Amino acid sequence: MRTIAEINDKISRKQAVVLTALELKARVAEVGVTKVAKEVDVITTGTFEPMESSGAIINLGHTDPPIKIRRCWLDGVPAYSGFGAVDLYLGASCAVEVMDGEEVRERGGGHVIEDLIAGKAVHVRSLGQVTDCYPRASFETTITRETINQFYLFNPRNLYQNFIVGVNGGDRPLYTYLGPLQPRLSNAVYSNPGAISPLFNDPDLQLVGIGTRIFLGGGIGYVAWEGTQHFPLQKRLPNRTPIGPAATLSLIGDAKQMDARWVRGCYFKSYGPSLMLGVGVPLPVLNEEVVARCAVQDKDLVAPIVDFSIPRRVRPTFGLVSYTQLKSGRITIEGRTVRVAPLASVFLSKQVAVELKQWISSGDFTLTEPVAPIEMERSFLPQDRWTEF
Repeated sequence: MRTIAEINDKISRKQAVVLTALELKARVAEVGVTKVAKEVDVITTGTFEPMESSGAIINLGHTDPPIKIRRCWLDGVPAYSGFGAVDLYLGASCAVEVMDGEEVRERGGGHVIEDLIAGKAVHVRSLGQVTDCYPRASFETTITRETINQFYLFNPRNLYQNFIVGVNGGDRPLYTYLGPLQPRLSNAVYSNPGAISPLFNDPDLQLVGIGTRIFLGGGIGYVAWEGTQHFPLQKRLPNRTPIGPAATLSLIGDAKQMDARWVRGCYFKSYGPSLMLGVGVPLPVLNEEVVARCAVQDKDLVAPIVDFSIPRRVRPTFGLVSYTQLKSGRITIEGRTVRVAPLASVFLSKQVAVELKQWISSGDFTLTEPVAPIEMERSFLPQDRWTEF
């Protein structure tokens, strides 16, 4: 029906019809897939959820005399410095180190990234490897996003297509990447916002590929590659949506353009720091199938209920539950009612899609053709002992 070039032409003339995923689902319920496919040019999706496999590339610029940094801390959080002399990678889930006489703070790389995006000053302490071309042994300073060169997010694993529901069937509290799980199935936690989430609306990644332009942290970003732990061969329902963790994407974008509203450091008690991140993906309406896929509802999506009290890689499950049930705040496990809450902000996930819609409608954001598809035959390998020593 349409090409991306034709859609971009309409965007440039501010004539494109753009609906959020939520609006699209409601419209399909009113008039059907065929009519909506003729009306709409772009569908915007969004999520705001923890994405701990994220981080920032930072180039500090050279000192005088120069230093070859080999150990570095940003506000007490270690940054990886094992490549260029003043290039750093700050992981969102890296925790602050305890210095002598300093209290342990619930702070990590995600908080430092948020502060830099917000324009705040960050303390740098670095130790160097002394060489003939890099004679300096140490360096301390304060940086902001304006006083450094490159500052961009490069996130190895974002946008899980689906995830799990965590519960605790044991007899003591557990502190996990889903937050606290109370004993004896006293609560449950899930992390995906459901039917408005980007990859639930493009289950076979027919529209999203390497080079796809996206909303990332309030700025413009791109899909860089498949994400780590990418598992598109996960079992799927007839509507092609996966029943558990499946596809993931690696994302990249200029952090100097981002807004701290959409990039927030967070901390999980007795687990560690992470990063709450807003990501929005535009889906071009190229044909009716796109609309049919995007019409999926929370009742059509499921996630597995996983018991964290069993300390194994493969944990037992209590079956599958729909996102409609999850969003009701109560689910039933073995005949008992269990309270459930989301880690993702459903409200802010909707707002990401709304903001991306506004960018496109105003002509400030055009779509890109993927330069290559995301691999959809990737298996998931566990790390067992492959060789006896």
